[in-house]
Amino acid sequence: MSEQKTSTEKGYLDMDLLRFTTAGSVDDGKSTLIGRLLYDSKAIFEDQLEAIEKTSTQRGDENVNLALLTDGLRAEREQGITIDVAYRYFATPRRKFIIADTPGHIQYTRNMVTGASTANLAIVLVDARKGVIEQTCRHSFIANLLRIQHVVIAVNKMDLVDWSEERFLEIKEEFRKFASRLDNIVEVSFIPISALQGDNVVDKSEKMPWYQGPTLLYHLESVYVRPDENHVSARFPVQWVIRPHSDEFHDFRGYAGRVAGGVFKPGDEVLVQPSGFSAKIKAIHTMGCEMKEAFAPLSASITLDREIDISRGDMIVKPNNPPQVGQDIEAMICWFSEKPLNGRGKYLLRHSTKDTKAMIRDVKYKVDINTLHKIEDDLEFRLNDIGRISLRVAAPLSFDSYKVNRTTGSFILVDPFTNETVAAAMII
Repeated sequence: MSEQKTSTEKGYLDMDLLRFTTAGSVDDGKSTLIGRLLYDSKAIFEDQLEAIEKTSTQRGDENVNLALLTDGLRAEREQGITIDVAYRYFATPRRKFIIADTPGHIQYTRNMVTGASTANLAIVLVDARKGVIEQTCRHSFIANLLRIQHVVIAVNKMDLVDWSEERFLEIKEEFRKFASRLDNIVEVSFIPISALQGDNVVDKSEKMPWYQGPTLLYHLESVYVRPDENHVSARFPVQWVIRPHSDEFHDFRGYAGRVAGGVFKPGDEVLVQPSGFSAKIKAIHTMGCEMKEAFAPLSASITLDREIDISRGDMIVKPNNPPQVGQDIEAMICWFSEKPLNGRGKYLLRHSTKDTKAMIRDVKYKVDINTLHKIEDDLEFRLNDIGRISLRVAAPLSFDSYKVNRTTGSFILVDPFTNETVAAAMII
């Protein structure tokens, strides 16, 4: 019995993992869709089902309100909207999933950016009655900006347009015209669904015989997602210097962190940025054991064959493919704060494990979400605006472009007075 259990657990741990996010306008049915996915794939417990059935009855809902599975905040339940990012976990025999249910309200776009930042795939919901609207374009553009390579356009509420194939094809054409101007999305799939009734979510719909494609769950189970990790460019941001000060490890000096790219092995020649000093890796440790190699996204401790002054925020790299080192940075940002961007303002910049002061040098342009045109006559960044800026940092930064490495190619800006995160940025 124990052997069987161990085998089952091992099988689960070895399963492929897909992280996906849902996006769309208010009332497009994102939370209902996730509730339907969990419900129809038998991924919720009986007591959870009883609880939402009871709450649905108390609220006077006609059907079991599956959105209650993800909308956990009281304000969300009262208003029937999603405010915060809700993460849910489930698995099928083919794959494990982490879902980020993100808000549709325009004022919560920053939450959508947060939820989408680690996703491999985005489901953008479109109300079949309304078609492609501004929020559809906004969320698709953000998915493109964050280099989410697979997008599913789930045309929801098909039951409210009499399961019309013509309406589905109209929406498909509308979105294709917009998506033709995006450059990072590899695959766009279109699936007509009814989250409320469950059509084409887990089970094939009998009401839309004209649709011959996969159900949403089957697509999620079978879509090929290449790993996000860059195994070519070796990057190891130092998070902590380990000095035990014990008799057993009297001379031990290890540099702990999480591998952000590439592969490190004992004996490798490495370079420490930004100082430029070189050394060889003596050993790699994790959980008290020595490792033959460390690769993204493993956490480990590296010891070197010579003493170098290394501290938190430095980066250990390989000399054959080092990151850029500099103080001038160009980036695309999404502005999170209700307080506008100060064109010559000073902020704290948090990049990987390094914190430094930064000053805005130039605001280049904002992006019109609907047309993707550059706005150059109004350069004041307000809440949820997206555009390009240039900064100068106080201390040299080791960085890559976001296209090369998500970890070393991104940062956040923090207001030094309120400690509020005011922007997420992708380095160009």
